Amino acid sequence: MTQAKVFLIGAGPGDPGLMTIKGVDALKKADVIIYDHLVNEAILTHRRKDARLIYAGKEGGNHSLSQEQINTCLVTEAGKGLTVARLKGGDPFIFGRGGEEVEFLAQRGIYFEVIPGVSSAIAAPAYAGIPLTHRSYASSVAFITGHEDPTKDKSRIHWESLAKIETLVFLMGVKNLPHITTQLMAAGKPPSTPAALIHWGTMPGQKTLAGSLDTLDKLAEEQGFTPPAVLVVGHVVSLRPALNWFEKKPLLGKGIVITRPEAQAEEFQTLLQAEGAQTYLFPTIQIIPPETFQILDQKIKTAGKYDWLIFTSANAVRFFFQRIKEIPYDIRNLKGIKICAIGPTTARCIEAYGLSVDLIPEKFSSEGIIAAFCKENIKGKNILIPRAEKTRNILPHELTASGANVDCVTAYRTVASGRKKEELINWINEGRINVITFTSPSTVEHLMAMMEGSYHLLQGIKIACIGPVTVEASRKAGLDVDILQERYIVPAMVQSICEYFEIQERRC
Repeated sequence: MTQAKVFLIGAGPGDPGLMTIKGVDALKKADVIIYDHLVNEAILTHRRKDARLIYAGKEGGNHSLSQEQINTCLVTEAGKGLTVARLKGGDPFIFGRGGEEVEFLAQRGIYFEVIPGVSSAIAAPAYAGIPLTHRSYASSVAFITGHEDPTKDKSRIHWESLAKIETLVFLMGVKNLPHITTQLMAAGKPPSTPAALIHWGTMPGQKTLAGSLDTLDKLAEEQGFTPPAVLVVGHVVSLRPALNWFEKKPLLGKGIVITRPEAQAEEFQTLLQAEGAQTYLFPTIQIIPPETFQILDQKIKTAGKYDWLIFTSANAVRFFFQRIKEIPYDIRNLKGIKICAIGPTTARCIEAYGLSVDLIPEKFSSEGIIAAFCKENIKGKNILIPRAEKTRNILPHELTASGANVDCVTAYRTVASGRKKEELINWINEGRINVITFTSPSTVEHLMAMMEGSYHLLQGIKIACIGPVTVEASRKAGLDVDILQERYIVPAMVQSICEYFEIQERRC
């Protein structure tokens, strides 16, 4: 039998970027992943597709699995010779019961490795602009649980000793906040000591409530502050107004839906998250091959006769060159053919195949290509345009009118993604969604088809579009476009969304 192996992995405080490289590597090896409630599900995308998931979270005191059941599950799965990843929020040995779990494994002779994680105890204050130590304010820091084991006969917390430490960090302390503040003040901590609660630290929903030791519990009650939260007590909290950085991000707390195909959403998602947004992947379309490659193959095999290749999307590039590989066709036969890319993203895809791009129009659209070719002598030139099955015909029509011989060939098709509208409706009803983004007319058309009978739910949600053609499709569908980026590049789209909310913030 294969040796049993369990990786006890700290998943970090919530921001998926704070997951360690070693933790990701271990996750990729796992056959089974047992994960907790506070683990950001974005981290689970690192798993193998065939890895089995077991949810072992606790929310609001309700356990999906008891600790005894989790321990047994670890042993059972590892006993099958599988590699098991036990994924825990924060660091597994900082108030995470990880010590109990590996103790259980050690007693049964099961091999394990512990991969530390970034604890919310240090990450949440850092994201709130609170340094836990500072030469002018604090040379000592203590980490304390705000929720002790209820089966204990008495508390092990020495309040008199803690009151002398300059910075105190309590985890899981929201429910016991009045007790914690009372005990600290009774032990000699000055009531005026700055204190702060950080809710969902490092996440787009992060909120920080600052006050003093004698006012914080009342402020938390008034504002309905709920777990999960980290409590920081000490004069370092007074540095927050100057050092707060994360909560100043323009898209912090904004829920933004990405409707483009999931395989193409990574850059968009990463850039939005970098500005503080909570992203929701809801692809309305998927990109698939044509029903037959017969015509595309014929055009590829006779590619040498063309003077120009025009690519109007990165998808066309990928499908065209994938087909060249599968035929196979010697890419060196494309030597001497000029290549036009509709924009820099498409150009980068072409250059990845070792080819140079001769022309990128000033405006990244079919109209931009037409304008660029007006400066070229294309009369009698042979032009091949690999493209989507259904698309506008303005480009071949205008190039033909200029005297070129234009062949268009289907390289791919755009079809419905198969996602159900109920998922988006739930996000909307829960108040999570502020913006829906569209990067092509087809993303608009397929979303509206999905939402038939529920259009009223889109009222009040901001609509962001890239390119005038997408704007036209949105308005034709009855949507008001709030954010427009005419350049067909994702970074510019993100910048436009940021600028929109920065303007709204200034108006408020």
